[in-house]
Amino acid sequence: MADRYLHWTNTRPGRLLSRRLGLPRPLPLHRWSAARPVLDGADILHLTAVPPRDAGAHTKELRAALEGSGLPVRTDDGAAGATAGGSTTGADARPADRHAAVVVDATGVRTTAELRRLHELLHPRLRSVAECGRLVVLGARPDDADHHQAAAQQALEGFVRSLAKETGGGRTAQLLRLAPGATPADAESTLRFLLSPKSAYVSGQVIEIGPPAAGAPSSSEAAAGLDRERPLQGRTALVTGSARGIGASVAATLARDGAHVLCLDVPQAGDELARVAEELGGTALPLDITADDAGERIAAALPPGGLDVLVHNAGITRDRKLANMKAERWDQVLEVNLASVLRTTDRLLAGEALNRGTGRVVATASIAGIAGNVGQTNYAASKAGIIGLVRSLAPRAAAEHGVTVNAVAPGFIETKMTAAVPFFIREAGRRMNSHSQGGLPVDVAETTAWLASPASSAVNGQVVRVCGQSLLGA
Repeated sequence: MADRYLHWTNTRPGRLLSRRLGLPRPLPLHRWSAARPVLDGADILHLTAVPPRDAGAHTKELRAALEGSGLPVRTDDGAAGATAGGSTTGADARPADRHAAVVVDATGVRTTAELRRLHELLHPRLRSVAECGRLVVLGARPDDADHHQAAAQQALEGFVRSLAKETGGGRTAQLLRLAPGATPADAESTLRFLLSPKSAYVSGQVIEIGPPAAGAPSSSEAAAGLDRERPLQGRTALVTGSARGIGASVAATLARDGAHVLCLDVPQAGDELARVAEELGGTALPLDITADDAGERIAAALPPGGLDVLVHNAGITRDRKLANMKAERWDQVLEVNLASVLRTTDRLLAGEALNRGTGRVVATASIAGIAGNVGQTNYAASKAGIIGLVRSLAPRAAAEHGVTVNAVAPGFIETKMTAAVPFFIREAGRRMNSHSQGGLPVDVAETTAWLASPASSAVNGQVVRVCGQSLLGA
């Protein structure tokens, strides 16, 4: 459903009136397309707050990872407003001379005093970031054995989440944490995603990078052998609930990236499912995911090479306040959204259907599972359960099967389901985020594709919100 308010506020009279009345003025987001595959702006500006202990190798790896974004990388010389290579900064810079992104390496920050460097580095440069640009802060995991370091590194989270709410203009801000044993090279696929138009509706997130899963190549090694345009070439993906909406968009995005996609949905959606599969050159698999033998039937339908990507997208809502909710409504939602995910994942892992090293499980949670929602105790419980599944299973799946397990948590996404929401509730859902607009199914799909990439082996146990930094459940 078209967002008429977004369109109106980007007309000349709409801009004038909304500014005078103090109304939200959402900017159309720059999403990935073949015509505009990289961010607008002159370059990526790389700043260092405090040099890390292994500064030489660390900085070299980080720069190499940043260069994978397709934009030139400039390193600041330490003086406000001046960058190597002559990039222009300041409020009067022309759009073409503004930075597409600013990346601050704060992994070496260990004290409260050193946090001041964030202000010194970013205060004079924020206005030089192009519209729909990116701000990324690299941090380290807080160290429980050093409460000063832990305090300083945890402070980065509050800083980045607040910065993401201030930037406006379609810009985003993220905190990327390196766990012990992880290096900037392990973050390459994540940096490429966050520094691209594919992450348009992801903001205010904290993402941790760890060492690659057991039996998996490092992220840089995996990336070196990939076709950047089709990183899933030669791989097989299965997407549940793919006959329509978000699931169909996920299937299309994985197919764009080269995967052969098995499109699964209930038999009642057979015609739509067949159409989606045919358009993508995939395979339709009409199947009720709640069937006791669903895991066995999926395993039997896989090609000889096994399964590389399992996307749990199928889900339903049966909304009622708990006092008015019949037991069957509770049972239906928990069965489809959570119990079937647990059974199917267990069966495919136990049968080694997911390929070691390249296996990826991506489940769909929701901000409802984080913040709760009136009339959705069943739905919120099921989606919070997905988060619990990811956090518990991820380390064991990596250690025992070489498979990563992550989740996406969509916010207000423009689908047929949200189009049926009453007008005022729908408008509130659209505006109550840092972008003041709803997301699109492709935003969830691009995030899923990043997590599904062979180069994302160092991303595990993460729940990434695709919500434009919704003001709920922050």
